[in-house]
Amino acid sequence: MLEYGALALIPPLVVIVLAVLLRSSFEPLLIGCMISFIMIGYFTHTNFFNGFVDSLIKILSDKDSVWVILVCGLYGSLIGLMVRSGGTARFGDLALNRIKTKKNALITTWLLGLSIFLDDYLSALTVGLSMKKITDAHRVPREKLAYIVNTTAAPFCVIVPISTWTIFVGKILESSKVAPEGKGLVTYWHMIPFVVYGFVSVLLIPFFIYGIIPWFGKMKQAKIRTETTGQVSGSAFSSTATLDITPMDATKEPKVIYFILPIVVLLAATIYFDIDALKGVLVSVGFTFFYYLFMKLGNFRQLTETIFSGFNSMIFALAILLMSYMLKDVNDQMHLTQYVLKSASPYLNKQLLPCIIFLSMSVISVTTSASWGLYAVAIPLIVPLAQHFDSNVLLNIGAVVSAGAAGSNACLYSDCNVLTSQSTECNNLDHGLSQLPYAGIAFVISCIIYIILGYTIA
Repeated sequence: MLEYGALALIPPLVVIVLAVLLRSSFEPLLIGCMISFIMIGYFTHTNFFNGFVDSLIKILSDKDSVWVILVCGLYGSLIGLMVRSGGTARFGDLALNRIKTKKNALITTWLLGLSIFLDDYLSALTVGLSMKKITDAHRVPREKLAYIVNTTAAPFCVIVPISTWTIFVGKILESSKVAPEGKGLVTYWHMIPFVVYGFVSVLLIPFFIYGIIPWFGKMKQAKIRTETTGQVSGSAFSSTATLDITPMDATKEPKVIYFILPIVVLLAATIYFDIDALKGVLVSVGFTFFYYLFMKLGNFRQLTETIFSGFNSMIFALAILLMSYMLKDVNDQMHLTQYVLKSASPYLNKQLLPCIIFLSMSVISVTTSASWGLYAVAIPLIVPLAQHFDSNVLLNIGAVVSAGAAGSNACLYSDCNVLTSQSTECNNLDHGLSQLPYAGIAFVISCIIYIILGYTIA
């Protein structure tokens, strides 16, 4: 096996630097991937372009990638239908009549995020779409809205008893022999107290909303901008397609049930199919199509075109996700995770093991946008490592899960960051950079807690 060593760090670092300099996500990811393949081609004496194409085909033919593309695209279709029904705007109007202050608008966003916990994609898209009109009316910067939407997505999904995240990790626990067959989810429940980053990041939000901890950095600048100029957005929102928001039938009186009922069906179907987001959204899109047709909100052609235009509105986000998956693929080829663990091993002991695992895996997750992929690679490696040091296995796996949530939250081009930017119509880099210090605070607190846990229960 060819060892790339510290060279494996170059591509993700290039992506981060270029993302900040270019204030974009897609181009830096593409350049980072090309640099990776050029490096691999040089050391293996192969054609780098063939490697790039092979990886692209591999990603597009991978069932997990196809699942993400379909789920995100169909969420866009569902959102498109709900917006054009008028139900979403009506929901915003009713909520606006009851929410009288800026703080109430933000705390409502937080509570709504906590209530939609089955899937981070669903949470990021639904909460952003639902609350955007309300927070705009109270002159809340889009950066603040995006921060709360994002931080109540993946970080909360990892600390609830059942979600797409807990089920996925539960299966890895079974395959890693940490849990008996069929008991992966139950074992995960015992691990929830050790998923520290999820608790810390979610619980910090009210402290900022109520001014117990002051807003600072780019978030404070965004607040000043909005108060002085009235501009809720700092820069233009980038997208290859815009969502059609015109009503399909302007003569129909909009009702909030047109928004609420599709969401209820989506949640119910997702739960019914064992927390399968794809089956849930397929059922919801089908139901919404015929429900709106029956209510005469639009004709057959309008509804069909809305499904496709809604899917198309997610294309830019999906392109970024595709590039992030390619970056993860080449990082796996260059054995980045193994290198980081090997580099950290001389500094490991029983007490510091959880903190160092959280720290090192967070670096990988934040720089590569890997969360679920990180779990699949790292957890089987962490289990024997924890056993070797006679350290609490669930505590150390909890540190890995925390790291994946931290990456989803803090990576400038993670899937959840991209989808949050999409739903809140906040520039992706404005969102990512303004949120980063707050994710950093949660990260530092989590490190301290893992050190304490390492010396008390490891």
